[in-house]
Amino acid sequence: LRQAPHARRLSDRPRTARSRLSPAGTKMSSIMQYNGAAIIAMAGKDCIAIASDKRYGIRNQTMGCQMKKIFQVGDKTFVGLTGLATDMQTLDQKFRFRSNMYRLREEREMSTEAFANMVTSLLYEHRFGPYFCEPIVAGLGGEDGKSPFLCGMDLLGAQVRTEDFMVGGDCTEALYGLCESMYRPDLGPDELFEVIAQCLLSGVDRDCLAGWGCVVHVLTPEGVTTRDLKGRMD
Repeated sequence: LRQAPHARRLSDRPRTARSRLSPAGTKMSSIMQYNGAAIIAMAGKDCIAIASDKRYGIRNQTMGCQMKKIFQVGDKTFVGLTGLATDMQTLDQKFRFRSNMYRLREEREMSTEAFANMVTSLLYEHRFGPYFCEPIVAGLGGEDGKSPFLCGMDLLGAQVRTEDFMVGGDCTEALYGLCESMYRPDLGPDELFEVIAQCLLSGVDRDCLAGWGCVVHVLTPEGVTTRDLKGRMD
């Protein structure tokens, strides 16, 4: 039989919108947004602060509100991890292993700058099958051990260093705008806590994948102060 000129095979028809969706009928988001996260690191006068939300979710479904996303490595170094939760836990274990090996071999603590370079090396080693995480390293370094150090990376380990603040996660646009409007140089520990807490709580209110409370760590030469804050639970 001859085919009518205007007839087309089924395979030639354009795909409908539903054919580009996941089986559940919802659009698939980036793997970096699968679990949700929001992290801010800020530098003050001889101190730094790093804060994260507590939500653990699977896309839009919230599974828990006590997830740890900031890890302390050494006395003066913190690392915050955003991205896929399973890769975050794997990287935390690898960071601790390499930090402990450095301490045994060198008989001293790893500096914040050296830790950031180690994280870059580890991520770049796996560039052909990367970990879906973007770390933010914050701590005190320099020759006197009091100079703030902030460093952010992508999942391949490319570093971006700054002297004021660093944001990461899903709602970076909102967080960045809030930090630009509220941050001031040479803040003391108490003022730095107020600024970073208000920036994070206000920023996660504009994103459905992060929030449900937050935790703030303030690092000074004297020690670490950790505070848990309540946020919107809706």
